[in-house]
Amino acid sequence: MQRLKGCMSEEKQFHVEILEVEAVTRNVGRFVTRKPEGYEFQPGQATEVAIAKDGWKDEKRPFTFTSLPSDPNLEFTIKIYPERDGVTDRLAELEVGDELIIGEPWGAIQYRGPGVFIAGGAGVTPFIAIFRDLEKREELEGNRLLFSNRTEDDVILAGELKRLFGDDALYTVTEEESATYETGRIDKEFLKDKVGDFHQHFYVCGPPEMVEDVIDDLHQLGVGDDHIVREEAA
Repeated sequence: MQRLKGCMSEEKQFHVEILEVEAVTRNVGRFVTRKPEGYEFQPGQATEVAIAKDGWKDEKRPFTFTSLPSDPNLEFTIKIYPERDGVTDRLAELEVGDELIIGEPWGAIQYRGPGVFIAGGAGVTPFIAIFRDLEKREELEGNRLLFSNRTEDDVILAGELKRLFGDDALYTVTEEESATYETGRIDKEFLKDKVGDFHQHFYVCGPPEMVEDVIDDLHQLGVGDDHIVREEAA
């Protein structure tokens, strides 16, 4: 995910207390914080997040809100990288009562109408609030999800996504054989086989290389940039 605005130090910052910490998968955590008064965002948007501890206050990373704008608190669903000595590794050590520092909301992934959501790993997180918002407004019908992960254990919020989409979601894993999910990457042949209709919106988020490859494949299949929604660099 790329930053769309100026650095966090140039914006208003908010210290927010952590209210809940929960494991979602073996390497994904759910963090619920207080919401600053008057804080507003749109489903699909993100913010810069830092840890309110000495030595980490200036180490900012972009994370997407997975809560709804109408929710009383903020929620982030974050992939943890224990092999890295960085922000996400430190996030795994935080407890209820600790604080995060967040900036103003930003982001380009906003809902434009029914279409196909293509996600890789933690790239599904900008879509979560969009899905929840569509469900709340009873407008989820007509959307599909293609979700690629390394292994079955990496699928974030598998139960909720199954409830939301049912047969309108297709999962694939790339680093193991699976009796439950498809096996292989989301590439041009996969899209031709599983989508068929390329006259609709496509929402794409995931690792940068995957995003570029998928968008190139969509272009080859006749999808114009005006029908592709992704994060854009400033």
